[in-house]
Amino acid sequence: MFCVSAQAVFASQKIDINKATIAELVVLKGIGEKTATSIVAYREAEGAFKTTSDLVKVKGIGEKTLAKFADQVMVEDEAKK
Repeated sequence: MFCVSAQAVFASQKIDINKATIAELVVLKGIGEKTATSIVAYREAEGAFKTTSDLVKVKGIGEKTLAKFADQVMVEDEAKK
């Protein structure tokens, strides 16, 4: 029988931070439920993120935290460049 964890599945594809749910965000290294909730709340209040580096505007995410998962996230418009 072959078992794959949710983290392993998400690791193979980047997460669009403008569409991700709390459940999708918590698989990122350094992101717990509280911070994932803050990301979604920020996005709903301020609008879509323009770049992944905009995540540092969310309380609880600094440059060091972002560096832990920066290669696992994307913004759809950013990916088209």
